[in-house]
Amino acid sequence: MRVVIVGAGALGTMHAWHAIARGHDVIHIEREREARGASVRNFGLVWVSGRACGAELETALRARALWQEIGERVPGIGFRAGGSLTVVRTEAERAVAAETLDRPDAARRGLTWLDAVQARALNPALRGEMLGALWCERDAAVEPRVTQRALREHLTASGRYTFLGGREVRDVAAGRVVDDHGQLHEGDCVVLCTGAWLSGLVRQLAPRIPVRKVRLQMMQTDPLGDALTTSVADADSFRYYPAYEGRALDALQAWQPQPPVAEHHRTQLLMVQRQDGGLTIGDTHAYDEPFPFDVVEEPYEHLAGVAEALLGRPLPRIRRRWAGVYAQCTQPGKVVHREELSGSVWLVTGPGGRGMTCSPAIGEDTADELGW
Repeated sequence: MRVVIVGAGALGTMHAWHAIARGHDVIHIEREREARGASVRNFGLVWVSGRACGAELETALRARALWQEIGERVPGIGFRAGGSLTVVRTEAERAVAAETLDRPDAARRGLTWLDAVQARALNPALRGEMLGALWCERDAAVEPRVTQRALREHLTASGRYTFLGGREVRDVAAGRVVDDHGQLHEGDCVVLCTGAWLSGLVRQLAPRIPVRKVRLQMMQTDPLGDALTTSVADADSFRYYPAYEGRALDALQAWQPQPPVAEHHRTQLLMVQRQDGGLTIGDTHAYDEPFPFDVVEEPYEHLAGVAEALLGRPLPRIRRRWAGVYAQCTQPGKVVHREELSGSVWLVTGPGGRGMTCSPAIGEDTADELGW
């Protein structure tokens, strides 16, 4: 087959990966010269620990296995099977961890309780006060700013992959795509992985898709000077990931509310060390459009304070701050929105904050459903 894929973020690139792996030719079109959306403005986390039970967890587990296979074939993505520690500092937080560990799927997620001594032995950079940490051995990370580029270089070597950056699609119909250079691209199948670009042609083709936009703020530091051997979360992540829902979380929400700044910006700490030693730190969640064009300082100050408390030392200089927007499917129980718009034209969008984690498995599911 000849497959035309529109959108070169994580989701589009993984669709291209599976098409090439199954022997097809791919024309890959991206409106920017390089993907610049949520696929590069994220932590690079492969995050199994907090996923909802059912389809979301199954997708994340399959994606985790695929990421490891891909990392072995494409070292340039910087795959690291380092796991994660969600640091617990109060008894109410420890109760949430304990309730989570009592659930039947805890072992499949790779979850274990570590006391403070054990947590520091695993990640000596965590010198702050803690009761312990929820350890997830299955969590991992890649390098978001280079992963798509490294995958494209690998796909190009197949001789069956063509990347066309700086091309915006103007028309889509069964078996054909026309870009803003006036060039016609024909194929047996067209897959639109346009991320948070839901207006223009996408709205024309699919005016009522169950997808919303979410905005986040993040930052990156200079090199830490220490090895952060795992990804790190604070216990506010319990409030934002469905795996932790239950009576203990209800009690935490009631008796240990977030500080006003964190609550207003729906903030949790996630922290990942990049290959250059810097730390990616975030994030916030905003759902009400229109989103502001600027970033605000208060959540950064809050996140820096939490990070410094966990590390027991000042953060290095903040090198970058940025905002990003991703598309999130609003249908309960759905990992992604996948819809056939017309004969052989498909839209795949809305993985939400799961895009980097789940994209290999989502691409595989599309390939299976379309009979590639």
